[in-house]
Amino acid sequence: MRRRKVRELKDLVDVAKAAAARAASYLRGLTPAAPGQHDFVTDADRTAEALIAAALTAGVPGSTVVGEELSPDVTRSGEVVWIVDPLDGTTNFLHRYPQYAVSIGCAVNGALCVGVVHDIARDVAYWGARGAGAWEGDRPLRVSALTEPRQALVGTGFPFKDLRRLRRYLGQFAAVMGATSGIRRAGSAALDLADVAAGRLDAFWELTLAPWDVAAGVVLIREASGVVTTLDGEDDVLKHGSLVAGSPAMHRWLLQLLRST
Repeated sequence: MRRRKVRELKDLVDVAKAAAARAASYLRGLTPAAPGQHDFVTDADRTAEALIAAALTAGVPGSTVVGEELSPDVTRSGEVVWIVDPLDGTTNFLHRYPQYAVSIGCAVNGALCVGVVHDIARDVAYWGARGAGAWEGDRPLRVSALTEPRQALVGTGFPFKDLRRLRRYLGQFAAVMGATSGIRRAGSAALDLADVAAGRLDAFWELTLAPWDVAAGVVLIREASGVVTTLDGEDDVLKHGSLVAGSPAMHRWLLQLLRST
């Protein structure tokens, strides 16, 4: 039964990888307009999401797609539900800053089981499935083994959509900066989480994220032996809100620091 379940999840991975690669190829072929032309990036987002949704529902008939652009309010109930961000890092995309990705997560009977993050600029695919590990191509991913915060490199994202949280965030930022070797903000949560899964970042936190920002990356980190929760310590991160991630040791340290700030 376990072998069959893993095989079925790997089938979902294959469908998601193909859909992500198709959208990534489309986006990589576009010439971004000048920054500030939001109609262009909206059209790019929506076209990419339509390509992804068509591939996912063709690959898994009867499945549901929840996407940032076309279907953000679709209920996440159903046997197979895809949670999609067709272009995570849209501002980076517009400025040709090479940090943007396609993110596809999949929940089966309500449990987050599959994640694919496709780095568009570098044409690199990260994937994971419950019980099958997390991978960059054929290379297994593992979270950082670092246990000393003073040596840590921590990723973050600014609460630019909810400036009411900025005062609290700046306090957290100062605390983390003072306790570590550095903080990085690259502008794509999906790729930040992939970097945590790969051990390039030792931990990550952000206060305002949507389900499609994190669904795929959460699978990668958990399958790479890491821990992901909300700032309140809850395992259910598929809602609009906070996220804290890292190796077990770094997650425990960061969560305690953030909650005491």
